[in-house]
Amino acid sequence: MSNSPLIALDAVTKVFLTDEVETHALSGIHLDIHKGEYVAIAGPSGCGKSTLLSILGLLDTPTDGTYLLNGRPVQSLALAERARIRNREIGFIFQSFNLIGDLTVFENVELPLTYRGMPAAERKQRAQAALEQVGMGHRAKHLPSQLSGGQQQRVAVARALAGSPAVLLADEPTGNLDSKNGEAVMNLLADLHRGGATIVMVTHDTRFARHAARSVHLFDGRVVEENAFTKAAESSL
Repeated sequence: MSNSPLIALDAVTKVFLTDEVETHALSGIHLDIHKGEYVAIAGPSGCGKSTLLSILGLLDTPTDGTYLLNGRPVQSLALAERARIRNREIGFIFQSFNLIGDLTVFENVELPLTYRGMPAAERKQRAQAALEQVGMGHRAKHLPSQLSGGQQQRVAVARALAGSPAVLLADEPTGNLDSKNGEAVMNLLADLHRGGATIVMVTHDTRFARHAARSVHLFDGRVVEENAFTKAAESSL
C-alpha cells in the first residue's frame, strides 16, 4: 500500500440544524484509508455511520474539517464537480440494491458508464467483464425482478465495479439479505479485496465487520475504537 492515504479525514464534523436544535452527527473524525485496504465502519444505529459514508461518497459535505481524496481537498467542491468525481472514482453498493426495474441486468451495469460519454464498445466490454467477475454474466438479459436478493446485490456490485473506481463504498450491503446470501456477498467483497480493491463498508453487525481487515467503531459521532484483523480472509470461511 502507498504511504499516502487514498482517503484522509481531518477533524471532520457534521452538524444538522433543525428548529434551532443542533444535532452533532459527527464530531472530530480523523481517519486515513490507504489504497487496497478493506475497512468496516461499525457501530449502533444513530452513531453516525451513514453520515460518514455519505461524506466519503461526496453525497454530503462536512460542517467543518477537511477531506482529501487522492490528495485533493474535496469537501468544498461545486455540485457538478462532486458528481463527476462520484461517477469516476467512487463505486456505491447500497443496502436496497437501487437497480432500475425496467432495465436489464446488463443495462443497469452499463448505465453509469454512459454518463461519462464512454464509447459503446468500451461500455459493453466493461459491463460484461464486471458481470462475469461477480458470477452474473449468464443473467445479463434478465430484469431485476427475475433475480433473488443475493443476485440483485451481485449485480449492484458489478455496477460499482464497471467504472473501475478508486474506492468501493458499501452501505449495509447485507441488510436486505438472508444469512446465506449475506455470507455470499461478504465472500464476494473479500475476493474483490484480495484482488486489490479498496473497500469501505458500513455495518451494524460485528460479525460482518470482522470480514474487513480493519474496523472503525463509532459511538455518538466519534471514533471510539479501531481493530485490525490480520486474517480477515479467514473470518469469511
